[in-house]
Amino acid sequence: MKVAVAQFAPTADAAGNLVVIEEMVREAAAAGAELAVFPEESMLPSEAVTSLREAAAAHWPRFLDTLSGLAAAHGVAIIAGGYEDSGESLPYNTLVALDSGGQPLGSYRKMHLYDAFDYKESREVQRGEHGPCVVRIGAFNVGLVNCYDLRFPEFTRSLVEMGADLLSVSAAWVRGPLKEDHWTTLLRSRAIENTCWVVASSLTTPDCIGMSMAVDPLGVVRAALGEERRALFVVDIDKDRIDTARTVLPVLRNRRIIIGPR
Repeated sequence: MKVAVAQFAPTADAAGNLVVIEEMVREAAAAGAELAVFPEESMLPSEAVTSLREAAAAHWPRFLDTLSGLAAAHGVAIIAGGYEDSGESLPYNTLVALDSGGQPLGSYRKMHLYDAFDYKESREVQRGEHGPCVVRIGAFNVGLVNCYDLRFPEFTRSLVEMGADLLSVSAAWVRGPLKEDHWTTLLRSRAIENTCWVVASSLTTPDCIGMSMAVDPLGVVRAALGEERRALFVVDIDKDRIDTARTVLPVLRNRRIIIGPR
């Protein structure tokens, strides 16, 4: 399966962001991609608006409708993130997955809020209580991962326990000391320890690093971007590489401690 991984720098102009997404979906389709992965906050970045609750109520429905139309028009499944109105004082930070016909496959409301590195996401966003989420796209079971979730190995392991063989990470990975190194290390670690594919898309707003990446089940970086403000790559992922990894490195079979649901 060909997967397009996109990075760009959304602004407070939600309509303008959709225009950029449309252009990148068209580019992905022209390259033969079956799935296009976009960052967290693709709808708009939280710091660009004065009221995230009002922005979510105003823009989330159109964001979903437009993504659905783009998926159907170009025959490409889409994963992207935005802010979903919760009906309460704080919205959800939500990833949505749509199939190549524009039908919803599932959505995931971010469970691990970024209350770290002197930031407090929980002041702006309501924590999701239902997850993790795995959807079927082509021949792959795709686990949805939202940014800070990447730092929790039990979260991605839960997705793999649910059958995921591809982890799709949508992020707004914030700059800072060691943060770029954490990003690349965590992406490769999640791939290696789960012997699965990882594709990761991050924003390129001034406070975010970009550095979108695809990592194979043995931790080899197959494609990567730098700080390009707007760019995408297309990577071929296949089941044979998973089979090879799980034959030579059968960590999932060799486990002695398995943490089940509480």
